[in-house]
Amino acid sequence: MILDKLFKKKSVANKKVIDVGWTLIDFPASVIWSDPEPFTRNLPKSTTAKSVQVCPAALDFDAGYFVVKCPIDLHIRFVIDQNGRPIVQNVDGEKSSVRDHFLNQLLMVVSPNEWRHPERPIIQVVTPYVFLSDDPVYINQFPPFLNYLPNQLPGLMISGRFPIDVWPRQMTWAFEWYDTKKEINIKRGDPWFYVYFETTDPSRGVKLIESVLTPEVKKYVASLAGVTNFVKQTYSLFATARQRRPSKLLVPKSTYSRDT
Repeated sequence: MILDKLFKKKSVANKKVIDVGWTLIDFPASVIWSDPEPFTRNLPKSTTAKSVQVCPAALDFDAGYFVVKCPIDLHIRFVIDQNGRPIVQNVDGEKSSVRDHFLNQLLMVVSPNEWRHPERPIIQVVTPYVFLSDDPVYINQFPPFLNYLPNQLPGLMISGRFPIDVWPRQMTWAFEWYDTKKEINIKRGDPWFYVYFETTDPSRGVKLIESVLTPEVKKYVASLAGVTNFVKQTYSLFATARQRRPSKLLVPKSTYSRDT
């Protein structure tokens, strides 16, 4: 009986969710960036108990992913300009929903000497998304491999992984362009990338909470920005970052609004 009670208490504790916060760094026209959403499938109701739609393993796998949607119509081609520089062009031109000037502010071509392959350009968009937690949590960024995309991309999104309880930096969408003869065509609202949160106990779910950047946390996040311009191995800075992090990173937006 005692063992049963202890096991029951342990099981209940293991089901407790881990809180993960998300927020947006100050960014012009920030309303274009949508809230991250749990991944879902728009499927008809299952007619049998043996359908894949009700498979516990499949459902458990899907439940771990959150979707970040593309904020703009991104229809671009890769070209080499008259000066031999790699650039991207807005395919839709004057008909595009995005002005060229602002597209160029949002998107950049990585310097060729930093590409993984000399014939595969890398482009990137620094987003205003920041994810953070006060529990030991690693964020994993993946391409939207669970969705059926109407336009197959001519390359690979570059995935990444880092601890958001120590290193809550801005997320970047980076893409390695394998076939530069083909265009990238992503519509606003299309799945852009996934985030998956890796915890010390995989049986515990993750609750995503909109949070705010207090002045202290905002200063801390700013201290992590651009460190790759100064050092080679950013992971070597984790120990220092851990010592300097505020005692609390995740401040729910609703709680902060009431208290202030």
